[in-house]
Amino acid sequence: MGDTPPAPEKVRPRVGRVALSSSLLGAMFLMATSAIGPGFITQTTTFTAQLGATFAFAILISILVDIAVQLNIWRVVGVANMRAQDLANRVVPGAGHVLAALIVFGGLIFNVGNLAGTGLGLDAMLGTDPEVGAVISAVLAVVILGVKKLGVALDRVLVVLGLVMIALTVYVAFVSQPPVGEALRQAVMPEGLGADVFLATVTIIGGTVGGYITYAGVHRLVEAGRGGRDNLPAITQTSVTGIIVTGVMRVVLFLAILGVVAGGADIMAAANPSAEAFHQAAGEAGMRVFGVILWAAAVSSVIGASYTSISFVTTFHPWLERRRGVLVTAFIAVSLLILLLSGQAPNTLLILAGALNGVILPVGLGILLWVAARRSRDLLGGYRYPRWLIAIGIAAWALTAYMAIGSLGGIADLWR
Repeated sequence: MGDTPPAPEKVRPRVGRVALSSSLLGAMFLMATSAIGPGFITQTTTFTAQLGATFAFAILISILVDIAVQLNIWRVVGVANMRAQDLANRVVPGAGHVLAALIVFGGLIFNVGNLAGTGLGLDAMLGTDPEVGAVISAVLAVVILGVKKLGVALDRVLVVLGLVMIALTVYVAFVSQPPVGEALRQAVMPEGLGADVFLATVTIIGGTVGGYITYAGVHRLVEAGRGGRDNLPAITQTSVTGIIVTGVMRVVLFLAILGVVAGGADIMAAANPSAEAFHQAAGEAGMRVFGVILWAAAVSSVIGASYTSISFVTTFHPWLERRRGVLVTAFIAVSLLILLLSGQAPNTLLILAGALNGVILPVGLGILLWVAARRSRDLLGGYRYPRWLIAIGIAAWALTAYMAIGSLGGIADLWR
């Protein structure tokens, strides 16, 4: 896996100024589908049921912060043409190992939930036993990640899965007839901004650009040979487009759930609130559609979490790089074993993982902003980093740090 140079790519039609090649599309959807997993669906459902239309404000803030975070992280890592843990070690020896440990741990927690989601998705779609479905999906993920032409296979699979998820969710959002006007009003004029809104915001930021997720796409670009200053326009456009794809899915899913909640349905009383929302909106067909969406979201997140988590350790020693395929298989196997032994991955664990990733986010972002502001001469090849981008990066760092501190009480409650 990743031992041979990528094959020449077919260039896709231009979007704006940049031709979206296979690797660019793959990097964009690797990030987006890594974010859109069972945790993403669980978080969106839970907070929509709790906050109603006010959750639109948290979504809007999260998208703006996500863009500021991802623009900076992708630009620093992409221009340096060096993976994040190696950059961190160059700034403070050992910092890259700490960052890698945090991200691999967070990725493992998420992967347990991701594999649980694949089982639940196949159950809703085909009536398959959830544990059997998780095993089948784990084997499929290993096969996809282990094929010789990894780049082409991975890129195409992720693009298809991403488009399928968005299209099916749009259908359910249309059927549920949500109060769009109220959601738009509360996106800019929310009725209440308590601790629950802070927790919701930091959790979905953590679930979108926290932990391993924001690094997923840019590490893919670096490994595909698309890093460096010459590729800056592609890096910039791909990073923003990935957030927009994720934001569209978040908004559409929010509207689909909001339509059901606004209609008076008590979805949180069900064993699977997300599935219940789709069932309330579109009956038995809605349940099957939910199964497809959940499975696609879960299996693509298994791929993203495994690929990116292992990319954080393989640069530490040539022995690790040579055994990347084995490490990825082991990562998925350990995740599956934890799931099978525990028997479940509760919704609280998925929300907690997103919140914890939101707390970890300022650590990696702070290191990379230091590279941009103070080490651009030696680590970015003399690239003159835009001051306006550093400014919005610092603002995003301060906001995420503040929200992370503010959410600690909520995280403690979740932990208990």
